[in-house]
Amino acid sequence: MEATAKATYVRISPRKVQIVLDLIRNQPCDKAMAILQYTPKAATEPLMKLLKSAMANAENNNNMDVSRLYVSFCNVTAGPTLKRIQPRAQGRAYRINKRTSHITITVKEMED
Repeated sequence: MEATAKATYVRISPRKVQIVLDLIRNQPCDKAMAILQYTPKAATEPLMKLLKSAMANAENNNNMDVSRLYVSFCNVTAGPTLKRIQPRAQGRAYRINKRTSHITITVKEMED
């Protein structure tokens, strides 16, 4: 039995999210929340919200015990890139890529 939560079009680069996801992969959910709370990265806020959502889905939709949950799978893929321009000298324009992410977190109950 597992529960999943997805966040799409999150306005943060997938590379930045991947660093934080590697910290919480295969961790118990309470420990993962503590890691996210004390990690000074921008990606921790949407990940905390997503982990809470996955835990709530497990409890409410699948009747799982929240104290026995762990992060079994977490993944980030690139969403669409917002392309903007930065004016430069002599009429030139530089491209700015504002990247987005699709994040997935799956939690499972620990086996005895």
